[in-house]
Amino acid sequence: MSYNPMLGKDAASILTGVAKKSDDTCDVLGAPETLAFGPTLDEHLEVFKAAESKARLHIFIHGGYWRACSSKEFALVARQLVPAGVTTLIVNYSLCPKVSMSEIVRQVRSAVAWAWHNAGRLDIDRNHISISGHSAGGHLVGMLLATDWEGEYGLPRDVIKGALAVSGLFDLRPFPHSWLQPVLQLSERDIQDLSPIHLEANYPIPVKIRVGALESEEFHRQSKVYASHLSSKGFDVEYASVPNVDHYSVLDHYYKADGMLLKDILEMSSI
Repeated sequence: MSYNPMLGKDAASILTGVAKKSDDTCDVLGAPETLAFGPTLDEHLEVFKAAESKARLHIFIHGGYWRACSSKEFALVARQLVPAGVTTLIVNYSLCPKVSMSEIVRQVRSAVAWAWHNAGRLDIDRNHISISGHSAGGHLVGMLLATDWEGEYGLPRDVIKGALAVSGLFDLRPFPHSWLQPVLQLSERDIQDLSPIHLEANYPIPVKIRVGALESEEFHRQSKVYASHLSSKGFDVEYASVPNVDHYSVLDHYYKADGMLLKDILEMSSI
């Protein structure tokens, strides 16, 4: 694959490495349990359970520009979390153009609500739920933070105790002019309703926003603008770049025992 300044030096080889680390994770932790959280075949979770009863819960949302990848490819997120006592759910969702971006948002919100309602089945403490997402998953983290959990789902306003958005996309205005528009099919209304920088955040919680230091200026710009937006709404926000990584290699910081993203999640999970 040729160099893409939006993504990294060699995205294909890095993603191959991500898949290998995910296979290694399943070898160490065992195959995850796949559970449905919604009515369609795409709405399911990969569940890696910690040994502890009433474990803390982390929910990860994968990227792929809303058009690619699945939960099966990101087991590496659980590699260090599960031994640390954090049950890990990796959310699968339908992709564009099969469904609209607003439907993806609905599905991801439903996954969080399902996890809260099924705390007993998962043997987790639903008072210690954190979330993270990478790339398009970072955008979906932003949409979760803009959810009226109490009014729309009958859940506590603070159902999510901490959030990590990695290399997220929070301003959709550039996308109708990009190569992705034939797949995403975004309308002007979508850009307003589905851009986290335009939305009221629901309940102020600690949020960590991370970007690979080697990523393009657009990723840094979007994350900085979103961090400012959340700060203006009373959120406790920490923005930082992850040294020496680009858009895909940043994922290794979930997998490594000393990974920055791993440390972020463990810190959030203790809240």
